Amino acid sequence: MSGFATARQKMVDGQVRPSDVTDIRILDAMLAVPREAFVPENKQALAYLDLDLDVSEGGAAKRFLIKPVVLAKMLQAADIKEADRVLVVGCATGYAAAVIARFASQVTATESDPALAAKAQAILASNGCGNVTVRPAAPVDGDPAKAPYDVIVLNGATEIVPEQLYGQLRSGGRLVGVFATSRPARATIVTASHGDFGHRTLFDAAAPVLPGMELVPAFVF
Repeated sequence: MSGFATARQKMVDGQVRPSDVTDIRILDAMLAVPREAFVPENKQALAYLDLDLDVSEGGAAKRFLIKPVVLAKMLQAADIKEADRVLVVGCATGYAAAVIARFASQVTATESDPALAAKAQAILASNGCGNVTVRPAAPVDGDPAKAPYDVIVLNGATEIVPEQLYGQLRSGGRLVGVFATSRPARATIVTASHGDFGHRTLFDAAAPVLPGMELVPAFVF
């Protein structure tokens, strides 16, 4: 077993399983997807650590892969079915999309940095993820052209209520992400039901805020 394969096994056995992730599809996907392939070469040694990993390479904004445990627990809550159409918002280099692609039929991923979006598409293609399409778009915009989606996954946190994304869920659809709309930030699942949206807190979590989903301070005279 290579060093990366050993690290991958340790990530799943030491971080993900002990966090009550029992969905075997998620565990198998995380064991199969080489996280180091989605990380700049000079940071590959950090690929399997329990941290939000900066994968930007000189872009205007820092872009991250969120912690493996946070991703795994949110995916388990989202209860993605094989026939589901999934949107990954703010995909960075595409790791979350690659994991989801192993148990969902069709995945669309958006990334605000066009160069990083192109890189994500190339990495995904070279790792056999033919059912993932990456397109450049701001996280808050989602992908209205292909909506509605069964599941929307935020690869990061939001400080605002992402109402535009809510509108891209089909009835019964789920959105999962880290909501930093209050303190402490919490991973949350939002379920759409006939134009209404129910929120359920999953667990306390921290993640970098996605570009354009920051709370803009109100101007005070």
